[in-house]
Order: sequence, then C-alpha cells, then structure tokens
Amino acid sequence: MQTKLLKANLLLLLAAGIWGMAFVAQKIGSGYVGAFTFNGIRFALGSLTLLPVLLYFNKKSQSGGEYSRHESPFKGGIFAGCLIFFGNTFQQIGMSYTTVGNAAFITAMYIVLVPVFGVILKHKIALSNWAGVGFAVIGLYFLTIKDSFVINNGDIMQIICAFFFASHIVLIDKLVKKIDGLQLSMVQFVTCSVLSLICAFIFEDIRLGAIYQAAIPIMYGGICSVGIAYTLQVIGQKNAKPSHAALIMSLEAVFGALGGLIILNEQLGVRGYFGCALMLAGIIITQYPSFKKIAKTA
Repeated sequence: MQTKLLKANLLLLLAAGIWGMAFVAQKIGSGYVGAFTFNGIRFALGSLTLLPVLLYFNKKSQSGGEYSRHESPFKGGIFAGCLIFFGNTFQQIGMSYTTVGNAAFITAMYIVLVPVFGVILKHKIALSNWAGVGFAVIGLYFLTIKDSFVINNGDIMQIICAFFFASHIVLIDKLVKKIDGLQLSMVQFVTCSVLSLICAFIFEDIRLGAIYQAAIPIMYGGICSVGIAYTLQVIGQKNAKPSHAALIMSLEAVFGALGGLIILNEQLGVRGYFGCALMLAGIIITQYPSFKKIAKTA
C-alpha cells in the first residue's frame, strides 16, 4: 500500500514538473492569442493525444455493452471539465490585471483549500499534512511575492481560480475510485476544450496567423501539460491522498521558476531559492510517515 502511495506521489511530481514548465509556454503564447483560444486549442490537442492511449488501454467495465450508472465517465467528467475550464479561465484572464508573483502565490493557495475541503467532507487530516502545508505556503510567499501584497481585481480572479482547482482535486479523488482514469481524462478535456472554443468565438478575434506563431507553446500546453500531465494527475490520485496530491502538485511553482531561469533567464535571487527550500521541506515533512512505513516493511 505504501509503495503504491509513493509511486502515485512520483507521478504527481512529474505532472507538477510538466505544469511548471507550461508557465513559460503560456507566457509566450499569451502574446499571440487570447486565453480562450489558447485553452481551447491546447485542450483539444490534449484530447487527441490521449485518444490512441485510451483506445489501446481501454479497460471496459461494461454490462451488456453499456456502462452502468456508477461507471460512466460522462457525468463526472463533464463536471470535472467545467471546473478545469473555470479555473484556467480565471487564472489566465486574471494574470492580465495582477503580477505573475501574486497570481502564482494566490493560485497555489489551493494546497490549503484541499485539506480544508477534506475537513468539511469529514476526512482525517494528519498533523504532518498541516505542518507541510504551512512550510509550503511560507515557501511560496518567499518564492513569488517580491513587493507588497495588494488585493485587486486580478488577485480576486486568482482566488476564485484556487477554489476551482481545489474543488477539482477533491472531485478527482472521488471519481477515480469508480471511473476509469483515461476515460475520465478524455471527457474532462473535451468538455474544457468545447467550452473554451465557444467563448473564444464569442469574445475573441481568432486569427490563423497568430495561432501559427503560438504553435509551439500551444503544442506543449496541449500535448504535455494537458494530455500527459492531467492524465498523470488522474492516475496518481487513484492511490494518493488529496492533501498529499495538492501539496506535491503545488511544486509546479518551483518548476516554473526553474523554467524561467533556464529558458527566459529570470533570476530567483536568495529570497526565491529560500522559498524553494521551504517548499521542499514541506514535501518531506508531509511524506515522512509514508517513507518511514516503507523503510519498516523493506
């Protein structure tokens, strides 16, 4: 059981790394296309990327050729897709009205909201989880907040975004226990793509030339960030605790900072590296009980 938990956490860590690097792609892509256009196309690409995998590894749980009510991926997948759509939309639009640092810090507050939601759902939250979350939140502050913290319209959008992302993590934790992860991913990707493209046609000026210029960021965002990373999240959360999953996936902020350093030559400074160290400390504290049990059974 503990080995499965560790493997699940490693899958989530990989997803966080992919998402972190996606910040660079999103920053570059936003200079060419609108938020709805970017999200609509990348989630469509994510769906196409997942399709051959779904066809090959399709684990059918059918009775008489039809999904049972509890096994169908459509109801839960559409709901999860709506949460992804709203979360990504508020995040992307809100970044136009606030600093990147504020956006990253406030969005990452979903790591606090998940265990809070867990308490509401009557889940038992270990003290080590709360301690790890505390270290991670402080680390995120040092990593992302450089100036004064002022709440404006963009920050409010990021707060709303954090609620949607936290809700998505809690929902996925419930759905993967009874729905095939690949099927669930496909439905939520298609749902988010359709909603984003509808909004893009209504609110944005879609130009093929601009899409072509943003092709590489969109491809990374679609194939890697959506097709691979979100699927890793669904598979990983099947054996991971929600609070653990939220904390691990919040490391996307660290990977994003590293991507900015390597690709965009953005320096973190002493304050930023100190924040990274605190976040890693939070991960170790949270995972310590699992590592200890694995050592005893080894």
